Amino acid sequence: MSASPDPLIDVHAHFVTDRYIAAARAAGHEHPDGMPGWPEWSPEAHLALMDESGIATSMLSVSSPGVHFGDDSAARELAREVNEFAAGVVRAHPGRFGHLAAVPLPDIDGSLDEIDYALDILGSDGVAIETNAHGRYLGDAHYDPIWAELDRRGAAVFVDPTSPPHAEAISVGLPRPMLEFLFDTARSATDLLFAGVFEQYSGIRWIFTHGGGVLPLLADRIQLFRTAFADDQPGRATSEVLRGLWFDMVGTPFPHQIPALEASVGLDRLVYGSDYCWTPSAAVLAQIAGIDAADRPGEPTWRTVTTGHARELFPGLKQ
Repeated sequence: MSASPDPLIDVHAHFVTDRYIAAARAAGHEHPDGMPGWPEWSPEAHLALMDESGIATSMLSVSSPGVHFGDDSAARELAREVNEFAAGVVRAHPGRFGHLAAVPLPDIDGSLDEIDYALDILGSDGVAIETNAHGRYLGDAHYDPIWAELDRRGAAVFVDPTSPPHAEAISVGLPRPMLEFLFDTARSATDLLFAGVFEQYSGIRWIFTHGGGVLPLLADRIQLFRTAFADDQPGRATSEVLRGLWFDMVGTPFPHQIPALEASVGLDRLVYGSDYCWTPSAAVLAQIAGIDAADRPGEPTWRTVTTGHARELFPGLKQ
């Protein structure tokens, strides 16, 4: 591993399997979210990147387009398969990997069963969901049984962006992760906010990606609409509610994204994320070099800050 005195904990890392890619392709996801194609992944390649860049532990999850391609039964089977695979990787490499389990949303019963299995049997560290499931956003009351169970458990919920409805029409031919993912993160978080989910299910440890996407830039505007046009909104200000969420540094954190997040909601719950394997190794290394170069004299390094926060978020991680 890198000689860095401040090893990173990567809360936003992905894996794929041959079976998963085949199922997604069969459902029409040959170019997922407008990307050129599917990445390759292996534990060995992932560990090599971690060692080179000073990442101690990576939390594995399945990224967009998730595991539900229209059939509840097939989605349940695929979620179970990828979760058991990831749990095997965690067992094979103690301390190097954690796992955020896939659940087959919008299937409520299947998701509740998979939450029980993943958290109680496999020992997963939390669950990973997309910002919407076939166009149904997370503030919809349909999801209340899921939030109630995860709140009861005090679970970590990693909210990974996916394409919004009608994505091909609005993305003007560009890969959706470039722009649409950042807007869908803000859209999903705002839906949860207006639905009162953050307040009602306050035991959930919500993790949002890419520094909140465009959310830091829109927080004041969201607050304006909550106070001017939504009489039934709770009393806490938008920025105060958002301070209770966790945000990762995936993408281009400096020079602008993280300062914008700091100005909007502070950095008390900032964690590191790479987005490997969807982000190529060279780009991950460049991102980490940029993070290290952005260290502020006289203050803890970004590695120290984010790793300390990740251990608060996931107290079961080995020291």
